[in-house]
Amino acid sequence: MRHFRQLDHPTLDRLFLHRPQPFGHGDLRERLATALGATLYVPATRPDLTATIVRRAVEGVTSMVLDLEDAVADDEVEDGFRNAIDTLDALAARGPAPLMLFVRVRTPDGIDRIVSGLGAGAGVLTGFVLPKFTSHTGSDYLRAVTAASLRLGRRLYAMPVMESSEIVHRETRDDELRAVSAILAEHRDSVLAVRIGATDMCSTFGIRRDRDLTIYDVRVVVDVIAAVVNYLGRTDGTGFVITGPVWEYFADHERMFRPLLRSTPFEEHDAVLFRQQLVSRDLDGLLREIALDRANGIQGKTVIHPSHVAAVHALSAVTHEEYHDATDILDRDTGGVQASGYGNKMNERRPHRTWAEQTLLRASVFGVTRKGVTFVDLLTALVER
Repeated sequence: MRHFRQLDHPTLDRLFLHRPQPFGHGDLRERLATALGATLYVPATRPDLTATIVRRAVEGVTSMVLDLEDAVADDEVEDGFRNAIDTLDALAARGPAPLMLFVRVRTPDGIDRIVSGLGAGAGVLTGFVLPKFTSHTGSDYLRAVTAASLRLGRRLYAMPVMESSEIVHRETRDDELRAVSAILAEHRDSVLAVRIGATDMCSTFGIRRDRDLTIYDVRVVVDVIAAVVNYLGRTDGTGFVITGPVWEYFADHERMFRPLLRSTPFEEHDAVLFRQQLVSRDLDGLLREIALDRANGIQGKTVIHPSHVAAVHALSAVTHEEYHDATDILDRDTGGVQASGYGNKMNERRPHRTWAEQTLLRASVFGVTRKGVTFVDLLTALVER
């Protein structure tokens, strides 16, 4: 598997100083978690599921979730189980897994149901998404994943979703996150990443955020996100990769506020029409939210529409400036400070070291762009291919 594999070699050479490198199930957990990128959710009941997964992989999707929870009606769950199992077996018959594949179950027993029903499909399953993960359900979920791994003789990963009322409500949040953190620590090697379920968080207050706003404009939810990152996203060896919440919108609408994309970067790249297309599909809000995800210690993102994938991946590539700063910071470990080679900031070797290490890890899977290449160039290449 490799990011930007849908681009031809001349385009890759034009855009990247260092191309994205392959990744796979055998990689270190931290690298595989970083490589998730845009994780596309699809209902497990979809009739053309196998063909859809193959098509999305060709288009550049690198992680997908077959959803048996909120995307499936209660009376269709059994059909979803059968379809998910049949799909995984059908994909295995085609060869190696084309992308990372997860199943989102409703309850811990759903994990055994999937694994016990699989034939060759066990070889293309990456793991499970664990919804409404709490201190009460978490241990059962993770024990089920461990048992499934032992049964198959290969590691399956878990991605718990932080979205429960115990985490949302202020009076129970700290105790709940401490308890969840302890449970995840016991199963650290099995936890690939922690996902944030902002839609369920909003529902606790009867909120549905508007497409003119990012999730960071919804104060009661952003407080929860900050707490999740604080407890579970630390870089001292106790934390995990935290992935960004879903962006729900993908169609044109009448706007109350101005678009969130500046015109200048597009004018400089002769892409004004392209900017208008992004705005018309509400992708300007998505791009803004991705940038805020990164600023708040979050990588990757849950997406529910294929058009969102390119935006997430374009903003995940490491820029020439970021790479230059990261390598300068890691050049020696004696501390100190010096001006960036770009002459626009100070690089402090000790406080910026963790950032630099994470940047180079991201560079290994998303690549490093050439000097002067921006997200506009990447996004244009991905959308117009």
